[in-house]
Amino acid sequence: MFDHNQASLWPSELVTIGLLFALKGVGSRAFYRWLTRNCTACFPTLPERTRLFRRLKTHWQWAQLFLAQPRLLGVIDSYGIELIHPIRRGRNPKGWGEPGIFNHRWIVGGKLCLALNHLGQIIGWAWAIANAHDTWFHPIVEVFKDRCVMLADTSFHAAKGDPPNLKICPRVQWNGRMLVETVYSMLTVVSHTKKMRHQTADYFQAHLAMAVAAFNLLIAWDGLPALNDGFVPLSIAGFNL
Repeated sequence: MFDHNQASLWPSELVTIGLLFALKGVGSRAFYRWLTRNCTACFPTLPERTRLFRRLKTHWQWAQLFLAQPRLLGVIDSYGIELIHPIRRGRNPKGWGEPGIFNHRWIVGGKLCLALNHLGQIIGWAWAIANAHDTWFHPIVEVFKDRCVMLADTSFHAAKGDPPNLKICPRVQWNGRMLVETVYSMLTVVSHTKKMRHQTADYFQAHLAMAVAAFNLLIAWDGLPALNDGFVPLSIAGFNL
């Protein structure tokens, strides 16, 4: 049913549009032009652009329903997202991104942290400004303390102690952790999450929520079949818009 008496889209339609927005990986204006040009038959009651994205911002929690279930082993890591070039920092008084270092280079923006199960499905996520330390994401690990062991690199180690289910893995150990790098690479190439242009944090959060939901939906599109050696290949390239 409609969530508001003036709503023109059903919740399922709104979530579908949000998933398409995350998959398209462009700004709101470019996406809205693409949507009205190609999908008016599917969404005949499409509202005006700003109203549509306000609704996505308001109902971003619906995307949490797409989170997968944890298993015995999990992986967690963070990923920098650039909002503006560092030299442009401070030009917009409404800018909310902060400077930070990611992959040995400065960015101004935010940071996404994903927790995965052993199949590569996202079981939890959070975001912070780019200069936040990875220990800021310890609450995600603690959520799963009775359900799985979470593998992480040394940047997640805290001097005051770590969650009991967090296993810090030194370099070149537990190379299965590289699964999270594969996931981030797929999000970068297909959904273009490396760079975003959101002026407020609420829209940034909604975009990330929809990107997480779209990823989990698409990698399981064919049921996650395993190869003969037990390896489960992941791919969303076929859904690139």
